[in-house]
Amino acid sequence: MRTRLRVKHRPCAACRGVALPVVLLIVAMMLVTSAAWFEAALLTRRNADAVADHLQSFHAADAALVSCSRALTNGSLGAPAPAAQPGEPQAWRRQDSFERQAIVPVAAWPGAVRAPQCFVEAWRIESRPLARAYLVTARGFGASEDTQSWLQNQLVIEAAGDATRVEHHWRHVVARPF
Repeated sequence: MRTRLRVKHRPCAACRGVALPVVLLIVAMMLVTSAAWFEAALLTRRNADAVADHLQSFHAADAALVSCSRALTNGSLGAPAPAAQPGEPQAWRRQDSFERQAIVPVAAWPGAVRAPQCFVEAWRIESRPLARAYLVTARGFGASEDTQSWLQNQLVIEAAGDATRVEHHWRHVVARPF
């Protein structure tokens, strides 16, 4: 028969009281980690909201641009007087001019602080004297007044024999006017 030896394990005097600081250290690390994850989640949410707000303003500006361009092409929107000087129109760059003469093609836009707007300016192209050209500028808003998207359509209408040829040149305005 085998005899079992019982060995009593006694902690050494230097190891006494180590468990509590180790547990506190682990709990502190878990708290710091969870706080970092919480901050990362908040930052991700803010970024997602900003992207959604920008997309909202972009789609509002795009809808206004398409609506005004179609109305101008169909003749249902009164065309401005022909430009006296050649070169690209610049009135859209002045905030007061844009606000005063802007058209609101859509009464309201869901989730936007203001309805989208568009502004039509006549453009004289020296190389094509028979063509009627317009610069259509649209502005869309997001959930705040600061979230804006600006889009433009360079529209050229020219009679080609029995038909009318319409050219669209779209562009995104990076820096908004002041």
